[in-house]
Amino acid sequence: MHVVVTGAAGFVGRALTQRLISDRALCGQRIDQITLMDLAFEDAAPGGVRQLPGDIGDTAWLASALGAQTVDAVFHLASIPGGAAEQNYGQAKRVNLDATQTLLELGQRQVQQAGKRPVFVFASSIAVFGAMPETVTDDTLPHPQMTYGAQKLVGEVLVNDFSRRGWVDGLSLRLPGVLARPPAPTGQLSAFLSDIIRELAAHRPFVCPMAPEVTTWASSLPNVIDNLVHAASKSGTALEGQRTFTLPTLRYSMSELVDAMAEVHGERVRALVRFEPQERMEALFGRFPVLETPAAIKAGFVADENLTTLVRRALIA
Repeated sequence: MHVVVTGAAGFVGRALTQRLISDRALCGQRIDQITLMDLAFEDAAPGGVRQLPGDIGDTAWLASALGAQTVDAVFHLASIPGGAAEQNYGQAKRVNLDATQTLLELGQRQVQQAGKRPVFVFASSIAVFGAMPETVTDDTLPHPQMTYGAQKLVGEVLVNDFSRRGWVDGLSLRLPGVLARPPAPTGQLSAFLSDIIRELAAHRPFVCPMAPEVTTWASSLPNVIDNLVHAASKSGTALEGQRTFTLPTLRYSMSELVDAMAEVHGERVRALVRFEPQERMEALFGRFPVLETPAAIKAGFVADENLTTLVRRALIA
Protein backbone atom coordinates (compact mmCIF):
# COMPACT_ATOMS: atom_id res chain seq x y z
CA MET A 1 0.00 0.00 0.00
CA HIS A 2 1.27 3.46 -0.96
CA VAL A 3 0.16 6.40 1.24
CA VAL A 4 0.78 10.07 0.42
CA VAL A 5 0.71 12.86 3.01
CA THR A 6 0.81 16.50 1.92
CA GLY A 7 1.78 19.13 4.45
CA ALA A 8 3.78 16.33 6.06
CA ALA A 9 6.27 18.63 7.81
CA GLY A 10 3.51 20.60 9.52
CA PHE A 11 2.09 20.17 12.99
CA VAL A 12 -0.64 17.68 12.09
CA GLY A 13 1.35 16.16 9.23
CA ARG A 14 4.30 15.16 11.42
CA ALA A 15 2.02 13.50 13.95
CA LEU A 16 0.08 11.64 11.24
CA THR A 17 3.33 10.47 9.66
CA GLN A 18 4.56 9.14 13.01
CA ARG A 19 1.29 7.27 13.41
CA LEU A 20 1.49 5.72 9.94
CA ILE A 21 5.11 4.66 10.47
CA SER A 22 4.22 3.16 13.84
CA ASP A 23 1.13 1.31 12.61
CA ARG A 24 2.55 0.31 9.21
CA ALA A 25 -1.01 -0.48 8.21
CA LEU A 26 -4.06 1.43 6.99
CA CYS A 27 -7.53 0.25 6.07
CA GLY A 28 -6.50 -3.26 7.14
CA GLN A 29 -3.61 -3.35 4.64
CA ARG A 30 0.13 -3.23 5.17
CA ILE A 31 1.77 0.08 4.20
CA ASP A 32 4.71 -0.58 1.89
CA GLN A 33 5.54 3.01 0.99
CA ILE A 34 4.85 6.44 2.49
CA THR A 35 5.45 9.57 0.41
CA LEU A 36 5.72 12.86 2.30
CA MET A 37 5.29 16.21 0.56
CA ASP A 38 6.11 19.67 1.94
CA LEU A 39 8.34 22.64 1.22
CA ALA A 40 11.22 21.17 3.25
CA PHE A 41 12.04 18.53 5.84
CA GLU A 42 14.29 18.89 8.88
CA ASP A 43 15.03 15.20 9.50
CA ALA A 44 15.96 12.28 7.28
CA ALA A 45 13.24 9.77 6.53
CA PRO A 46 13.27 6.21 7.86
CA GLY A 47 13.18 3.20 5.56
CA GLY A 48 10.10 2.90 3.40
CA VAL A 49 9.44 6.64 3.62
CA ARG A 50 10.16 8.99 0.72
CA GLN A 51 10.38 12.74 1.21
CA LEU A 52 9.53 15.02 -1.72
CA PRO A 53 10.47 18.61 -0.84
CA GLY A 54 8.82 21.11 -3.14
CA ASP A 55 6.06 23.66 -3.61
CA ILE A 56 2.76 21.84 -3.79
CA GLY A 57 1.29 25.00 -5.26
CA ASP A 58 3.43 24.36 -8.35
CA THR A 59 0.95 22.07 -10.02
CA ALA A 60 3.40 21.00 -12.75
CA TRP A 61 5.88 19.84 -10.09
CA LEU A 62 3.11 18.14 -8.13
CA ALA A 63 1.82 16.25 -11.16
CA SER A 64 5.29 15.10 -12.17
CA ALA A 65 6.28 14.12 -8.63
CA LEU A 66 3.36 11.72 -8.26
CA GLY A 67 2.44 11.06 -11.86
CA ALA A 68 4.27 7.73 -12.23
CA GLN A 69 3.18 6.43 -8.83
CA THR A 70 0.16 4.26 -8.03
CA VAL A 71 -1.33 5.74 -4.88
CA ASP A 72 -3.72 3.94 -2.53
CA ALA A 73 -4.48 6.74 -0.06
CA VAL A 74 -3.89 10.49 0.12
CA PHE A 75 -4.08 12.61 3.26
CA HIS A 76 -4.27 16.16 1.92
CA LEU A 77 -3.29 18.39 4.84
CA ALA A 78 -1.28 21.13 3.12
CA SER A 79 -2.85 24.58 3.29
CA ILE A 80 -2.28 28.30 3.64
CA PRO A 81 -4.29 29.01 6.82
CA GLY A 82 -6.57 31.85 7.89
CA GLY A 83 -4.51 34.99 8.47
CA ALA A 84 -1.89 34.09 5.88
CA ALA A 85 -4.57 33.39 3.26
CA GLU A 86 -6.10 36.82 3.90
CA GLN A 87 -2.74 38.50 3.36
CA ASN A 88 -1.70 36.54 0.26
CA TYR A 89 -4.65 35.47 -1.86
CA GLY A 90 -2.51 34.31 -4.78
CA GLN A 91 -0.43 31.90 -2.71
CA ALA A 92 -3.52 30.67 -0.86
CA LYS A 93 -5.25 29.94 -4.17
CA ARG A 94 -2.24 27.98 -5.45
CA VAL A 95 -2.08 25.75 -2.38
CA ASN A 96 -5.67 25.61 -1.14
CA LEU A 97 -7.40 25.35 -4.53
CA ASP A 98 -5.02 24.53 -7.39
CA ALA A 99 -3.07 21.83 -5.55
CA THR A 100 -6.28 20.22 -4.29
CA GLN A 101 -7.69 20.04 -7.81
CA THR A 102 -4.41 18.66 -9.19
CA LEU A 103 -4.28 15.90 -6.59
CA LEU A 104 -7.86 14.94 -7.39
CA GLU A 105 -7.10 14.93 -11.11
CA LEU A 106 -4.19 12.57 -10.44
CA GLY A 107 -6.78 10.24 -8.94
CA GLN A 108 -8.84 10.62 -12.10
CA ARG A 109 -5.83 9.76 -14.26
CA GLN A 110 -4.98 6.75 -12.10
CA VAL A 111 -8.50 5.37 -12.47
CA GLN A 112 -8.41 5.86 -16.23
CA GLN A 113 -4.96 4.24 -16.59
CA ALA A 114 -4.96 1.58 -13.88
CA GLY A 115 -8.60 1.22 -12.81
CA LYS A 116 -7.76 1.96 -9.16
CA ARG A 117 -9.27 4.90 -7.29
CA PRO A 118 -7.39 6.20 -4.26
CA VAL A 119 -8.83 7.00 -0.88
CA PHE A 120 -8.70 10.79 -0.46
CA VAL A 121 -8.94 12.34 3.02
CA PHE A 122 -9.23 16.12 2.79
CA ALA A 123 -8.50 18.28 5.84
CA SER A 124 -11.20 20.94 5.63
CA SER A 125 -11.97 23.38 8.44
CA ILE A 126 -14.74 24.76 10.61
CA ALA A 127 -13.79 28.06 8.94
CA VAL A 128 -16.33 27.09 6.25
CA PHE A 129 -19.12 28.11 8.65
CA GLY A 130 -18.11 31.74 9.19
CA ALA A 131 -21.02 33.41 10.96
CA MET A 132 -22.85 30.75 12.99
CA PRO A 133 -26.38 30.35 14.36
CA GLU A 134 -27.07 29.56 18.03
CA THR A 135 -26.60 25.85 17.33
CA VAL A 136 -24.51 24.30 14.56
CA THR A 137 -25.84 20.98 13.30
CA ASP A 138 -25.29 18.71 10.32
CA ASP A 139 -27.85 20.83 8.46
CA THR A 140 -26.16 24.19 9.07
CA LEU A 141 -25.21 25.80 5.76
CA PRO A 142 -21.62 27.06 5.39
CA HIS A 143 -21.18 30.81 5.12
CA PRO A 144 -17.42 31.47 5.18
CA GLN A 145 -16.23 34.94 6.15
CA MET A 146 -12.55 34.50 5.22
CA THR A 147 -10.73 33.39 2.07
CA TYR A 148 -9.40 30.30 3.85
CA GLY A 149 -12.90 29.09 4.71
CA ALA A 150 -14.18 29.82 1.21
CA GLN A 151 -11.33 27.85 -0.36
CA LYS A 152 -11.85 24.91 2.00
CA LEU A 153 -15.53 24.87 1.04
CA VAL A 154 -14.60 24.71 -2.65
CA GLY A 155 -12.28 21.81 -1.80
CA GLU A 156 -15.16 19.94 -0.20
CA VAL A 157 -17.26 20.41 -3.33
CA LEU A 158 -14.43 19.11 -5.52
CA VAL A 159 -13.94 16.04 -3.31
CA ASN A 160 -17.66 15.30 -3.57
CA ASP A 161 -17.68 15.70 -7.35
CA PHE A 162 -14.59 13.59 -8.02
CA SER A 163 -15.99 10.91 -5.69
CA ARG A 164 -19.32 10.99 -7.51
CA ARG A 165 -17.47 10.36 -10.76
CA GLY A 166 -15.60 7.42 -9.22
CA TRP A 167 -12.17 9.04 -9.51
CA VAL A 168 -11.44 9.06 -5.76
CA ASP A 169 -13.11 7.68 -2.65
CA GLY A 170 -13.04 10.93 -0.73
CA LEU A 171 -14.02 12.24 2.67
CA SER A 172 -13.70 15.83 3.91
CA LEU A 173 -13.25 16.42 7.63
CA ARG A 174 -13.97 19.87 9.02
CA LEU A 175 -11.23 20.18 11.64
CA PRO A 176 -11.63 22.45 14.66
CA GLY A 177 -8.70 24.12 16.42
CA VAL A 178 -5.97 21.52 17.02
CA LEU A 179 -4.02 21.81 20.29
CA ALA A 180 -1.38 22.52 21.20
CA ARG A 181 0.62 23.78 18.25
CA PRO A 182 4.28 24.70 18.82
CA PRO A 183 5.18 28.36 18.35
CA ALA A 184 5.76 29.00 14.66
CA PRO A 185 5.16 31.84 12.15
CA THR A 186 2.27 30.10 10.38
CA GLY A 187 -0.03 33.11 10.24
CA GLN A 188 -2.74 31.37 12.23
CA LEU A 189 -4.64 33.90 14.30
CA SER A 190 -5.87 31.09 16.58
CA ALA A 191 -2.33 30.34 17.81
CA PHE A 192 -3.10 31.82 21.23
CA LEU A 193 -5.37 28.83 21.98
CA SER A 194 -2.26 26.66 21.88
CA ASP A 195 -0.04 29.25 23.51
CA ILE A 196 -2.15 29.43 26.66
CA ILE A 197 -1.87 25.68 27.22
CA ARG A 198 1.85 25.57 26.56
CA GLU A 199 2.69 28.66 28.63
CA LEU A 200 0.61 27.74 31.66
CA ALA A 201 1.95 24.18 31.60
CA ALA A 202 5.44 25.73 31.87
CA HIS A 203 4.18 28.05 34.66
CA ARG A 204 4.77 31.17 32.60
CA PRO A 205 2.38 34.17 32.59
CA PHE A 206 -0.04 34.55 29.71
CA VAL A 207 -2.25 37.37 28.44
CA CYS A 208 -5.45 35.89 26.97
CA PRO A 209 -7.02 37.96 24.14
CA MET A 210 -10.51 36.68 24.95
CA ALA A 211 -12.74 37.17 27.99
CA PRO A 212 -13.22 34.34 30.53
CA GLU A 213 -16.81 33.62 29.51
CA VAL A 214 -16.44 33.35 25.72
CA THR A 215 -16.52 29.91 24.10
CA THR A 216 -14.55 28.17 21.39
CA TRP A 217 -14.12 24.69 19.86
CA ALA A 218 -10.95 22.60 19.89
CA SER A 219 -9.54 19.06 19.92
CA SER A 220 -6.21 17.59 20.97
CA LEU A 221 -3.72 16.59 18.30
CA PRO A 222 -3.94 12.85 19.15
CA ASN A 223 -7.73 13.00 18.82
CA VAL A 224 -7.50 14.60 15.37
CA ILE A 225 -4.97 11.99 14.22
CA ASP A 226 -7.31 9.21 15.38
CA ASN A 227 -10.10 10.76 13.31
CA LEU A 228 -7.97 11.21 10.19
CA VAL A 229 -6.87 7.56 10.28
CA HIS A 230 -10.45 6.48 10.90
CA ALA A 231 -11.60 8.50 7.87
CA ALA A 232 -9.28 6.54 5.58
CA SER A 233 -11.03 3.33 6.62
CA LYS A 234 -14.53 4.61 5.86
CA SER A 235 -15.75 4.26 2.30
CA GLY A 236 -18.11 6.98 1.17
CA THR A 237 -20.27 4.29 -0.39
CA ALA A 238 -20.65 2.60 2.99
CA LEU A 239 -21.61 5.98 4.47
CA GLU A 240 -24.46 6.24 1.96
CA GLY A 241 -22.71 8.92 -0.04
CA GLN A 242 -22.11 11.37 2.80
CA ARG A 243 -18.59 12.66 2.32
CA THR A 244 -18.32 15.79 4.47
CA PHE A 245 -18.26 15.64 8.26
CA THR A 246 -17.87 18.26 10.95
CA LEU A 247 -15.77 16.47 13.54
CA PRO A 248 -17.09 16.13 17.08
CA THR A 249 -15.11 18.48 19.30
CA LEU A 250 -15.23 20.14 22.71
CA ARG A 251 -16.89 23.51 23.29
CA TYR A 252 -15.48 25.35 26.28
CA SER A 253 -14.97 28.81 27.74
CA MET A 254 -11.61 30.34 28.54
CA SER A 255 -12.39 30.10 32.26
CA GLU A 256 -13.19 26.40 31.88
CA LEU A 257 -9.86 25.93 30.12
CA VAL A 258 -8.06 27.61 33.01
CA ASP A 259 -9.94 25.32 35.42
CA ALA A 260 -8.72 22.27 33.48
CA MET A 261 -5.18 23.63 33.39
CA ALA A 262 -5.29 24.13 37.16
CA GLU A 263 -6.48 20.55 37.63
CA VAL A 264 -3.61 19.18 35.55
CA HIS A 265 -0.79 21.61 36.34
CA GLY A 266 -1.67 23.00 39.76
CA GLU A 267 -3.77 25.81 41.21
CA ARG A 268 -1.04 28.41 40.89
CA VAL A 269 -1.54 28.62 37.12
CA ARG A 270 -4.71 30.65 37.74
CA ALA A 271 -2.67 33.62 38.93
CA LEU A 272 -0.59 33.51 35.74
CA VAL A 273 -3.52 34.43 33.44
CA ARG A 274 -4.54 37.99 32.65
CA PHE A 275 -7.56 38.58 30.39
CA GLU A 276 -7.33 41.44 27.90
CA PRO A 277 -10.16 40.81 25.38
CA GLN A 278 -9.72 41.87 21.76
CA GLU A 279 -12.88 42.30 19.72
CA ARG A 280 -11.42 40.81 16.56
CA MET A 281 -10.20 37.68 18.34
CA GLU A 282 -13.51 37.18 20.09
CA ALA A 283 -15.40 37.68 16.83
CA LEU A 284 -13.29 35.03 15.11
CA PHE A 285 -12.75 32.49 17.88
CA GLY A 286 -14.85 33.38 20.93
CA ARG A 287 -18.49 33.07 19.93
CA PHE A 288 -18.73 29.42 19.08
CA PRO A 289 -22.21 28.01 19.69
CA VAL A 290 -23.43 24.55 20.68
CA LEU A 291 -22.27 21.93 18.20
CA GLU A 292 -24.24 18.81 17.29
CA THR A 293 -22.56 16.23 15.01
CA PRO A 294 -24.74 13.08 15.01
CA ALA A 295 -23.68 12.04 11.49
CA ALA A 296 -19.98 12.07 12.41
CA ILE A 297 -20.62 10.23 15.67
CA LYS A 298 -22.64 7.59 13.83
CA ALA A 299 -19.74 7.20 11.40
CA GLY A 300 -17.36 6.52 14.29
CA PHE A 301 -15.64 9.88 14.72
CA VAL A 302 -15.08 11.00 18.32
CA ALA A 303 -14.15 14.04 20.41
CA ASP A 304 -11.76 14.16 23.35
CA GLU A 305 -13.44 12.62 26.40
CA ASN A 306 -13.44 15.91 28.33
CA LEU A 307 -11.47 19.14 28.68
CA THR A 308 -9.05 17.70 31.24
CA THR A 309 -8.24 14.89 28.82
CA LEU A 310 -7.71 17.43 26.03
CA VAL A 311 -5.28 19.43 28.21
CA ARG A 312 -3.33 16.29 29.10
CA ARG A 313 -3.16 15.07 25.50
CA ALA A 314 -2.48 18.48 23.95
CA LEU A 315 1.20 18.48 24.89
CA ILE A 316 1.94 14.89 23.91
CA ALA A 317 4.79 14.99 21.39
